Amino acid sequence: MRIHLHALGCRLNEAELETWARQFKAGGHGIVAAPEAADVVVLNTCAVTQEAVRKSRQLIKRAHQANPSARLVVSGCYASLEPDSAAETLGVDLVVENPDKDRLVEITARELDLPLMPAIATEPGETSLFTRGRHRAFIKVQDGCRYRCTFCIVTRARGEERSRPIADIVEEINALVAQGVQEAALTGVHVGGYGSDLGTDLSALIAAILADTDLPRLRLASVEPWDLPEDFFALFDDPRLMPHMHLPLQSGSDTVLRRMARRCKTAEFERLVTEARTRIPGFNVTTDIIVGFPGETASEWAESRDFVERIGFGHLHIFAYSPRAGTKAATLPDRIDKSTQKARSRELHALGARLRRDNLETMRGEQAEVLWERPRRTDTPGQVIYTGYTPNFLRVEMPGPVDWDLENRITRVRLTALNPEADALLAEPA
Repeated sequence: MRIHLHALGCRLNEAELETWARQFKAGGHGIVAAPEAADVVVLNTCAVTQEAVRKSRQLIKRAHQANPSARLVVSGCYASLEPDSAAETLGVDLVVENPDKDRLVEITARELDLPLMPAIATEPGETSLFTRGRHRAFIKVQDGCRYRCTFCIVTRARGEERSRPIADIVEEINALVAQGVQEAALTGVHVGGYGSDLGTDLSALIAAILADTDLPRLRLASVEPWDLPEDFFALFDDPRLMPHMHLPLQSGSDTVLRRMARRCKTAEFERLVTEARTRIPGFNVTTDIIVGFPGETASEWAESRDFVERIGFGHLHIFAYSPRAGTKAATLPDRIDKSTQKARSRELHALGARLRRDNLETMRGEQAEVLWERPRRTDTPGQVIYTGYTPNFLRVEMPGPVDWDLENRITRVRLTALNPEADALLAEPA
């Protein structure tokens, strides 16, 4: 059977897609890039905001319209929070809620009576990572979260914390390295809480991966800033652990952070960032900010904006607050009107763009190792533009001839200039 997989939302959803792809292939099925070519379409949905719910519903409808004859399987947070609504959507054949998603392939094969073709499964083939044009593997290391931030519905959708054994994660990474994967990013709902149910922690996991695999590059996805074990940044002495972390702040105002039930104050966050930048050259910190949280006064907004500027983040993920039924924040008074939210969001986007350019400028004239992705054609005959990322996760572009064949290779380049339109550095071979 031909299987098409699509995820909406977080990196964890992407990691789960990769796992399902490998499991479907092991069962003798093929992975296809287009839903129109599929016998079965599997969608991993999101519900982090009301807009994500709307997009999830649209995704389901578009998948059915693109290929009405395909069997349609829906999983993820939207499907788990609103399973009846998802099941009643036109074209949906099967809903697999989050508690069962580790068995999605098994459940899909059983419920949809998919045939097995073991002979095909034993043949070597291209990993789904490259079939779908990706060059960075996302590795799910845990699921669920024990904290209850007042704005977050994901903890309800994902349940309690469950960590994968270190040996299983190391085995998965070794299998990916054998297929040519150059970089992996560890992801989960609460990555910093890894091992809380196994008597271990994130530092032990990272140390094991660095010791027991030949993975050239290891990254961390989003990690809550209060979760880092003592002397965590010593792990970055190994150059294979990339000098970039996404530390979600959510607000630069301590009073707003209290209403959010966040467990890190701004002073603690700033000390953490200072420690990382002092110890690790070129360390890049990116973050999430919620604009217009209930009760956010003009002075709190100014505190938040000024803190963001003082830290100098390399990139901001900016979200205008939207209430989610079932969260405590949805019951809070003093909602911020849409026009104020939009004005603050525009202001923060402008600040974020300036900080991002400043961060890129610090690398101008430097040399860096870049992992190249699939090139794109240009208007110049015989020329393509390769795009890739530095160790500290800055985007790089480099024009070159079509016969360079840099895809999925790491090469050293000189960073020569800025392309502000693409938020990228321009490079030439070192």
